[in-house]
This record gives sequence, structure tokens and C-alpha cells, in this order.
Amino acid sequence: MKILVTGGAGFIGSHVVERLLSQGHSALVVDNFATARRDTLAGARPGLELVEGTIADASLVDALFARFRPDVVLHCAAAYKDPDDWVEDSRTNVIGSVNVVKASRAAKVRRLIYFQTALCYGNHPHEQPVTVSHPLEPDSSYAISKTAGERYILTSGLDVISFRLANMYGPRNLSGPVPTFFSRLAEGKGCFAVNTRRDFLFVADLVEVVIPAVEGRGRPGVYHVSTGTDASIRELYDAVASAMGVNRPVEERERGADDAPTILLDPSKTAAEFGWKAVTPLRDGIAQTVAWYRTHGVGQTYTHLRLPD
Repeated sequence: MKILVTGGAGFIGSHVVERLLSQGHSALVVDNFATARRDTLAGARPGLELVEGTIADASLVDALFARFRPDVVLHCAAAYKDPDDWVEDSRTNVIGSVNVVKASRAAKVRRLIYFQTALCYGNHPHEQPVTVSHPLEPDSSYAISKTAGERYILTSGLDVISFRLANMYGPRNLSGPVPTFFSRLAEGKGCFAVNTRRDFLFVADLVEVVIPAVEGRGRPGVYHVSTGTDASIRELYDAVASAMGVNRPVEERERGADDAPTILLDPSKTAAEFGWKAVTPLRDGIAQTVAWYRTHGVGQTYTHLRLPD
């Protein structure tokens, strides 16, 4: 098949693209490299075309779809690097999603797969674990704009699957606490861990449900991709420090006002529909992630949250 992947040079997109290429599919990737590394999909790869550009550019999106005529679209692109840049969040996550929907309709794609944040449920979910029927109450610019994009996609009339994701981590991840812990510990600096809990999902586990969806499995709708269990940020720090062979205490702090105490997603619908479950233990996934950081480095990290000094 021909797969068009927005944000395909980023953390999640690049892992999916590599699996698709290994299975003989062809992929057209469009990415503006706002938060993606340029070495992720570097070098010539059979079946891969990489275009630098933004999905906020409707003329570019239309031209790529018209030329490539994708069978399936994976919409991974998202703006999240500056919590105060509401304009860019809206431009990419809302207008960009509308552009992708309109072009997908024109190209008559078989399926559009969207990647949504669990923050669509807000910072104070009414239930734990959160089910897919929970009200949408996004609080941050990132979550608001991602949720608006999802609503346009779900009402598009296309065959759509929206994967609402737990906190992703793994090789190439440049956002969140894992790369930050690694960078600071590698430099001999101290770290702090806020008193929150999250459902941490290894990226390779995510790929195992995306590929069947690309191939047509699963009814259209919304699904959670999560482990169904949560861990504290302190536990995450301990796993990173252990993988690095570092014995350094961590300062524990209160979470910020815009940070959720916990977000634990119920993956039972996904398990029933796709026969899928997460299988990678946290310490094993962190060990693989740390090994990648040792070889490739981290560089700049990103977060949608306002962090204390």
C-alpha cells in the first residue's frame, strides 16, 4: 500500500514508518522538523519519500495527496513545543488536521488514523481508569487544539480510527521526563520528580496495534492505547538511573497547576477489537531507550507543560 504519514520523522511516526517500509509498503512523509530530528529517517530508503513542509500549508497538502494518492493516512503531526504559542498549536493541530481531512476525502483514502493525547480528558478525570466514553475536557493549548482536530476528523465521513495514547516513551523520544532525566544525569546534574503518576507505554508496543489498523483491522472509532497501569514519576526516574548505572537521589516536588495527578486509560476496547495488549515492562523499555540515548544523544527536549525553574 501507499501510506502518507504526517509528522513521520518524529518520535512515533518514524517508528511506524520503518515498520511499514520493512513490510514492503511505500511511505510519503511530510514533516516540518519543529520537534523531529533530521537524522531519524536520514539516508536513502527504498519506498520512502521525505518532504519538508507544514500541514498548515493547504496547497502543499493538496499537492502531495493528489500526486501520491495514498491508500491510508497516518496523521502523527502535532505542535506542542511551546505551551504559550496558541497560534501555532491551532495552525498545525486544527487547521492542519482540516487540511488533511479535506485532502483525504479528495484522494478517497481507505482509512485515516489519528493520534490523540490522553490530555483530551483534562487534568481531573471523573473516573480511573478513564474509559473512551469519558467527557472531553482539555485544559491546555496542546490538548484543546488536538481535541478540536480530532473532532473534525471523527465527523469527516471517512473511515477513521483515533488512537488516544498513554504517555509514550522509547528511542527517539525528545519530550517528557525520560530524556530530561537522562540528559541531566549524564551531565552530573540533579533531577526533580513531581508527584504525579502516568500510564507509560513503550513505542514498540504502539506499533503493534497501528500496523493492523493500517491493514484494515478494527471498526472505525476511538481507542485507547495504554498499559492499563500507572507508575510514579519517581519510579520512572529510578528506572532511568538504574539503566545508566547512576546512584543519585532525586528531589520530589509538588506538581504544577496545569499537570494532572494521574491519567490512567482503560485499554479494554482495544484489547477486544485488536487482540492487543502492551507487553514491554517499564524497566526493559527504559533500558532500550537509555541505550539509544547513549549512542545518539538527546539534544533539545520539549514539553507542552509550563515547568518551574
